[in-house]
Amino acid sequence: MRADARRNYERLVTAARQAFTEDGAAAYLDDIARRANVGPGTLYRHFPTREALLAAVYRGDVDAMADRARDLAAELPPAEALHAWLRLQLDYIKAKKGLGSAVKAMLADDSETLAWCKDTMRGALGGLLGSAQDAGLVRTDVDATTVLRLVHGVGLASEAAPEDADRLLSIVLDGLRPPPAAG
Repeated sequence: MRADARRNYERLVTAARQAFTEDGAAAYLDDIARRANVGPGTLYRHFPTREALLAAVYRGDVDAMADRARDLAAELPPAEALHAWLRLQLDYIKAKKGLGSAVKAMLADDSETLAWCKDTMRGALGGLLGSAQDAGLVRTDVDATTVLRLVHGVGLASEAAPEDADRLLSIVLDGLRPPPAAG
């Protein structure tokens, strides 16, 4: 991709991320082009459909979350890194206000994007979870898929009561602790 085309692509994804966060998956594409300071033709050359643009935004967000997991693993002790990343994940879900469900519904036919996103998120969390489990700080009978489902459940439950999100996540985090040794 030429440098100017790459810049336009990145501006479109950034503008779309902001518009989708503010207005949901039905954000006006012409508004996104305007925010990115490009014409509608440029938008449609890069993203022929709304779904293609949503997929690019979603992939970028997932990639950033995976990068953050690696950073946290290098910066913090295992349990702290896991907890910090799960809080970031919940903040992301809360900020998107149901956009994740809309994206998944719109991309249902794009199994490649969804599969990549699921694998990337499981991998990012799996590394953090495995380190915390190896350190004896998290129960060993949970996996990344289970934990992601729990956090997504907290996010969905928090849409109607955002003030409860942190408390609910704290309950999930408490539930991840290993049970006391029998004794």
